[in-house]
Amino acid sequence: MEHVDPTIFRLAIFVLAIFVGYYVVWSVTPALHTPLMAVTNAISSVIVVGGLIAAAAASGSGDGWIAKGAGVAAVTLASVNIFGGFMVTRRMLAMYRKKEKPKAVETAAS
Repeated sequence: MEHVDPTIFRLAIFVLAIFVGYYVVWSVTPALHTPLMAVTNAISSVIVVGGLIAAAAASGSGDGWIAKGAGVAAVTLASVNIFGGFMVTRRMLAMYRKKEKPKAVETAAS
């Protein structure tokens, strides 16, 4: 029995995760899309932690500027993604708020 290359094995897991994620998201009812989006944005904050760890781990090595740059880029892009995602979620939630009725203007001709 031959061994499978680890790269091929990881690629197969990645492709399966794509299919599972696609079918899970499309099976969510429309009323739950906003909470799903909020949770997804919160989970993507793990990228920020990973970027900080990569930048901190690179401080001891000689070629650390590449890892530091990648860490800074990851933190920046993930922060923009998180902020934008929460702004979109906020706007989506605002669509469900009840609109206030304008108060009747009282006339002074009484």
